[in-house]
Amino acid sequence: MNSIDIKLKKYVEENIIPQYDGFDKAHQNDHVNMVIEQSLKIASDMPEVDINMVYITAAFHDLGLINGRENHHIDSRKILEADEFIKRCFTPQQIKLMGEAVEDHRASKNEKPRNQYGLIVAEADRFIDSETIIRRTIQYGLKNYPELDRQGHLQRTIQHLYEKYGPNGYLKIWLPWSDNAKRLEGLRQIIADESTLYKLFDRIYNEETQSNF
Repeated sequence: MNSIDIKLKKYVEENIIPQYDGFDKAHQNDHVNMVIEQSLKIASDMPEVDINMVYITAAFHDLGLINGRENHHIDSRKILEADEFIKRCFTPQQIKLMGEAVEDHRASKNEKPRNQYGLIVAEADRFIDSETIIRRTIQYGLKNYPELDRQGHLQRTIQHLYEKYGPNGYLKIWLPWSDNAKRLEGLRQIIADESTLYKLFDRIYNEETQSNF
């Protein structure tokens, strides 16, 4: 695999990734860096893709959160396609492909991403680590539903986990050869085990609420 262009990397690290500092705790620097890392890992098994395009797609995928969560995938595409530096580095066709990929990454989207870059970033964004997913769910709840008490956050966490990751959840695994399929089964076992899930929730909730003081 070719290495990422130095100028691109410098631009992203200085101008794009710092913007994630202003988002909720579930979508800050650690998240975008994880998505970049996982995207590059997945792309290492796909020699036909352009590694610089993979990198930019991953870096821009959640920037639209600056305008709120509801349409962040659409706004992320607009931000990428309007970026003057990106316009100087890629062809219009490449930018179109990356824009589609960014727009298609959202986990609640039922349709398969339109191109390989969308498949890669969507799969990377779905990186399944059970504790990280539960922590991000709690973090998002604390940020966006401050009126809820502990029991309310527990019920919201359980509901979200079932709706997204349960046997009938809306999460789609687009690359069955990735590690996510196996990890998803492990997460489903935790979700189904009430005692284990409650213990994880209690520990993480305590860590997150205590860290705010």
